[in-house]
Amino acid sequence: MTTARIDARFAALKAEGRAGFVAYVMAGDPTRDQALAILRGLPGSGADIIELGFPFSDPMAEGPPIQRAALRGLKAGLTLKGTLDLARDFRAGDADTPLILMGYLNPIETYGHDAFARDAAAAGVDGVIVVDCPPEEADPLTDALDAAGVSLIRLAAPTTDDDRLKVVAARTSGFVYYVSVAGVTGTKEADAGAVAPAVQRVRAAANLPVAVGFGVKTPERAAQIARVADAVVAGSVLVDEVAAALDQNADPVSRVLDRVRSLADAVRGARATEKV
Repeated sequence: MTTARIDARFAALKAEGRAGFVAYVMAGDPTRDQALAILRGLPGSGADIIELGFPFSDPMAEGPPIQRAALRGLKAGLTLKGTLDLARDFRAGDADTPLILMGYLNPIETYGHDAFARDAAAAGVDGVIVVDCPPEEADPLTDALDAAGVSLIRLAAPTTDDDRLKVVAARTSGFVYYVSVAGVTGTKEADAGAVAPAVQRVRAAANLPVAVGFGVKTPERAAQIARVADAVVAGSVLVDEVAAALDQNADPVSRVLDRVRSLADAVRGARATEKV
């Protein structure tokens, strides 16, 4: 497998002495064209890495904001194939920003492991997070992704003990996604004090960067997490901007990118302040 773009980005972040900002958006939300405009605007607004959700009707780990975003994406007609087409269009104009697909196993099973891995690589996808695929059942998918040069990025959680961490770390590449709160996305705020020792434990077990997500809603909280993690992930707060824009008949693209800018600025300034 290759993690070249992901590794290069984390190496650059380390050289800058700061954490990265990871922006999660949903494919097709609220329309394909607007979703593509958001994707294209993310790097310039401060996103160091992009997570692109592929819509699924039963996103079990997601709270109401991302559930609603998934429904909007499905309504816009974004299948998994359509998500890969969207990724390809983004990659045509951006050769450097790591792009991670995030979603659920059912659409991948329907697509076929080998075909999905091949098409994801061709679309310029660097990694995949499959929320409901436990390590014990992941070998067929991991084999296909490895053969295509796409990373499988696993999740660790507050309930993941040391023995389980060894299982999670096996065949994980790129980075580990640490779920900072128990429960679904968008319902609780992350506690930086509790996150710090967990990040150290996960980093030591996997020997990989650790990105922290679930529960990052404000610039202040993003900055706190940035001081202890290698990257900070925000998702629900961004898809909420799409929903708010639709309610107010406003432009969702500018709303999302403005919120990305405020969170990314907080992350970028966190370690700079710490070093002064």
